[in-house]
Amino acid sequence: MSKSQRPLDFFATHPVFRRGEFVRAHTAGGRSRHTSTNLLAKHVASGRLVRVRGGLFAVVPAGTNPADAAVDPYLVASHLTDDAVVAYHAALQFHGKAYSLWRRFHYVTRKRARPMTFRDSEFVPVQASLALRRVPEKRRGVTTVRHAGGEVRVTTLERTMVDVLDAPDKAGGWEEVWRSLEMVEFFDLDALVAYALALRSAVTAARVGFFLDQHREPLMVEERHLRTLRRRAPTAPRYLSGKRESGKLVAGWNLVVPAYVLDHGWAE
Repeated sequence: MSKSQRPLDFFATHPVFRRGEFVRAHTAGGRSRHTSTNLLAKHVASGRLVRVRGGLFAVVPAGTNPADAAVDPYLVASHLTDDAVVAYHAALQFHGKAYSLWRRFHYVTRKRARPMTFRDSEFVPVQASLALRRVPEKRRGVTTVRHAGGEVRVTTLERTMVDVLDAPDKAGGWEEVWRSLEMVEFFDLDALVAYALALRSAVTAARVGFFLDQHREPLMVEERHLRTLRRRAPTAPRYLSGKRESGKLVAGWNLVVPAYVLDHGWAE
C-alpha cells in the first residue's frame, strides 16, 4: 500500500486477509502499527469488516449487513494460518470434482491450529506430516488460484488424488473418493506418481497404483507409471482401509480390497 493508497483500496483486493497482511501493507507507507490496528478496529465497528476470528478479517460489501455478508469459505481456509493450503475433500470441491458437497473444509499447515466454525462451515487443520515437510517446495503440489476477488492456496488435482487415497477419512470414505476421482478427466501422471513416492508410504503408493490400474484407459495410464508404483508397494499383504476388512487380495498391489470397492458396489 503506497502513501497515497487508502485502506479501502487494500480491502478491494483482499476480501479475506490476516492482520499481518494489512499491517505490513499499511506501515509500508510510513504509518505506525498502532495506527494500522486502530484502523482495523474502526472498520469492524463501522461494519465494513467482519472478524472471522482473532487476526482474520473479511470485507463486507457496501450496503450489506455484516451478519448476512457472504464470506467465501475457500478464502477463509486459505488464510487461517500464513501457510494454509486447502486440501483433501475441500480441494476436490474447489476444483469442481467432489461427488458430494460438504461444509467441512480441511487445510494443511505446519502450524498448530484448532478446528473452528464460521457461518455454518467447519474448518479443520491437518498438520503437515514429516514426510511432506521433506518434499521440496516445488514438488508439494500447491497452486495459487485467483478466486472470489482474492487468492486461494490449494493442492493440485494430482496431489489431491494422492492425499485422499492416503487419508480417505478426510474425503468421506472410499465411495466418495472413488466417485469424486472418477470425475477427473486428466492427471499429470508423472507429477502424481512423483508426489505419491515422496510421501514414503508403501500403502499409499499401492492405493494410488491400484486406482490407476483400475482406470488405465480413461486416464491414459502407462505401464511405466504402474511399474514405478509397484516397486514401492508393500512386500506383504495389507488392508486397503488400514483395518481388518474382508476382501480379495489384489496380488499386484498386495492390497486386500473390499468387494464393494473392487466391484464398485455403490453403482448397483
